[in-house]
Amino acid sequence: MWTTLNEPWCSAFLGYGSGVHAPGRTDPAATLRAAHHLNLAHGKAVGVLRDALPPSAQVSLTLNLHQVRPLTDAPEDVEAARRIDAVGNRVFTGPVLDGAYPEDLIADTSHLVDWGELVKDGDLAEISRPIDVLGVNYYSPTVVSQPAAGAGTTSNDGHGASDHSPWTGSDDVAFHLANDDLTAMNWAIDANGLHALLTGLAKSHPDLPLMVTENGAAFDDYVSPEGRVNDPQRIAYLRSHLDAVRRAVADGADVRGYFLWSLLDNFEWSYGYSKRFGAVYVDYATQRRIPKDSAHWYADVIRHNALPADGQTG
Repeated sequence: MWTTLNEPWCSAFLGYGSGVHAPGRTDPAATLRAAHHLNLAHGKAVGVLRDALPPSAQVSLTLNLHQVRPLTDAPEDVEAARRIDAVGNRVFTGPVLDGAYPEDLIADTSHLVDWGELVKDGDLAEISRPIDVLGVNYYSPTVVSQPAAGAGTTSNDGHGASDHSPWTGSDDVAFHLANDDLTAMNWAIDANGLHALLTGLAKSHPDLPLMVTENGAAFDDYVSPEGRVNDPQRIAYLRSHLDAVRRAVADGADVRGYFLWSLLDNFEWSYGYSKRFGAVYVDYATQRRIPKDSAHWYADVIRHNALPADGQTG
């Protein structure tokens, strides 16, 4: 299985919109141009891969789709959710899966770019080349509302859609945590968001196989005097999210697999080595690897293809 791009939303919107990732620009028009050219690069890569690989090879795209929710049922909050869904999700799923940019996205952003000039003849046919699997990265839901008069917005860096930046028109959108159960990234833990994301995709694109290509959590892990890394929060996170995938499959989602992020503690974007997502602890000074309790738990899940009973670690 070959994946053309991983999280193009981050490259376009965090790199060119909010500026928190490289190249650190805050240019709304460049953000949308970058998104379109990432889509075009994906489509061209699909064509190259189809020509170069044997017929048995599969080609995919991985998106960090946002499970967007309005804070309330008020029309203005629902409208805020629609706008963020357009720039957080459908700017990619529209052209890739449906062969067109959504009309509401174009209307929302026509003051920033001339879409008729940006999208050249043949671009959408290139972008919408069929893929075999859609990769889905999920960490936390995105809850939005219309801000109260004079109120600011909240934001969080990383995989969510909630970075306050000019390309969204987000002066009119406030972002909220879904709950107070947070990871070390200050991301709310909510496995129901993964279930909703998978079942929603299954409903809108029932013939498209899905793969959870990233799911996991950073916590403040440390090595005990006994040399062990006890991380019960990560075990609880994985249990709830694996169960969400299982429920989504039972509800009709064609999910072909699940990948934990991550095997090892890693360099995490602008956070460097300060956030630990791994099932295996890395002592950066010595390069020693220590499997965390979650690694042993996860290995047992893989071994038995089943979740242990509540309270069991293996």
